[in-house]
Amino acid sequence: MQYRELARVYEKIEATTKRLEMRSILVDLLRPLKGRELTCALYLSQGSLRPEYEGIELGVADSLARKAIAEATHTSIEAVGERTRTTGDLGTTAGELLGGTRRLEESTPLDLLEVYDQLTRIARATGPGSQEVKVRILVDLLRRATPLEGKYLVRFVMGTLRVGVREMTILDALAAAFAPEEKEARARIETAFNLTSDLGMIAARLADGGLAGLGSIRLEVGRPIRPMLAERAKSLDELLARMGGTAALEYKYDGLRVQAHLAKDGSVRLFSRRLEEIGPQFPDLAKALPMAIRERPAILEGECVPVDPKTGVIRPFQDVATRRGRKHDLERALEAVPVVLFAFDVLLVGSDSVYERPFPERRAILQKLVKPHERIRVAEERVVTSLEDANDYFEEVVGAGAEGIMAKSLAEGSRYHPGARGFWWIKYKRDYVTHLADSIDGVVVGAFYGRGRRAGAYGALLLAVYRPERDRFETFCKVGSGFDDAALAELPKRLEPFRVDHAPPDVDTGLSPDQWFRPAVVLEVKGAELTVSPVHRAGVGTVRPDAGLALRFPRFTGRYRTDKSATDATTTAELVEMYRKQDRGGSRRAAGERRVRHKA
Repeated sequence: MQYRELARVYEKIEATTKRLEMRSILVDLLRPLKGRELTCALYLSQGSLRPEYEGIELGVADSLARKAIAEATHTSIEAVGERTRTTGDLGTTAGELLGGTRRLEESTPLDLLEVYDQLTRIARATGPGSQEVKVRILVDLLRRATPLEGKYLVRFVMGTLRVGVREMTILDALAAAFAPEEKEARARIETAFNLTSDLGMIAARLADGGLAGLGSIRLEVGRPIRPMLAERAKSLDELLARMGGTAALEYKYDGLRVQAHLAKDGSVRLFSRRLEEIGPQFPDLAKALPMAIRERPAILEGECVPVDPKTGVIRPFQDVATRRGRKHDLERALEAVPVVLFAFDVLLVGSDSVYERPFPERRAILQKLVKPHERIRVAEERVVTSLEDANDYFEEVVGAGAEGIMAKSLAEGSRYHPGARGFWWIKYKRDYVTHLADSIDGVVVGAFYGRGRRAGAYGALLLAVYRPERDRFETFCKVGSGFDDAALAELPKRLEPFRVDHAPPDVDTGLSPDQWFRPAVVLEVKGAELTVSPVHRAGVGTVRPDAGLALRFPRFTGRYRTDKSATDATTTAELVEMYRKQDRGGSRRAAGERRVRHKA
């Protein structure tokens, strides 16, 4: 397969906002491919060289890409920069300049696998002289590229491929391409993906053996499983009713969710909720885990929480967030922000995948597996059978510094559900300050320029929630409150990697911001209540025809959810459920009654 064929597919996908049309284009691409061509085409279409959890980065900065474009097109770096200020996109600039470049002789067309291998060489180039090696490889590719190929090559190396294809759409396409007659194909493919987090591997298995090829997939140390997610509850009454009157309540620690993989040889890999490898930022946990886990190999989950080294009191989430992505002064951070991993679930022990067992069995296995250690503990738990017991435990938890409780079902079907959200787990927080009891994790999809004191900067952000069944981001608010001067000054730098010059194809909104962004940055907001909106598209048609939901008086809490990808944000279904359950005036009263009753 030639790379130009893949570039044409990207052009078609980018030209449509219709998910079914995107799926059809992908099916036509994937169905005839086999072996490495299939996996490479799939990885490249996701904007990566390997599964996301492997964390492979090309390390090509904007300056290097401009240098390569200039050399390949016999243009000055200054001219490349000037044209990019007009186009707003370095990939478009590369395509335009290549279109105007005279070639002395016909070059050999770029082969898909050749492009993949050369991009892999760029990623592997490290150490002294590596920057020049990266530029040289990119120049050689661009000199042979057509304008369309050059456009998408540059976008790929810059991490701005932005063709609007996400995992749910790819899963649909895989089912249609390789098992079109099987009714259960889509569900089985998604289950396999949730266990492996590797779409390339899933595609290869399907192409070779159909759905039967997925039968041998098992949990594997070093390959993260997509995390199980919890639903929300408005009250403890509702929580217990959902659980059949009995539930295991655990501390809901306000920390960083960690999936720990221990190999038989004692080596450790740590993955975040987003499946990014974070072991280098937490060497203290990697060192402690082999001493605290009695049997290997093992996969377990826990919450990484910062603690005060003098008092042992739990510290705010922002403290542990300072460890994320840190490459310098790590020793100082280890001393200033010590952490404890509170293990709350186990998925694999030895050769036994235990994630399919009911929660009480997994909890018992976890208790036996973890040996008490300064840095590794088992999450606090209490089984309750009455509202009074649940309320007493909730008050105890909040008093100890946790943000609320996690309730877990003890029923026979309480297995671990990878990648799924359901009422087997329910979270209940302590926030009863506003009518809307919970916070919302929104995805930045646009920005509006400020006025007055905020002139020349972003004054407000357009936020969206995620709708998995449509693979779309639907807006629900425009937030400008809660940002101090430092946060406002930081916004352009934080959002710049995701800036685009047109509305992303996977965003639905009735507003037109001054600047668009690819859905990537997630932040936490709170507000007074959810109302019906004629311009926002979150849950459109669910509450009222042709109207969505909007958050009134939104306020940024100051917390960026760096532990979440865009598709991990609050979902449209959650927002609709919050709208239906929100307290129209009794929140403060209910909270007061609980405190009085507890004192009595």
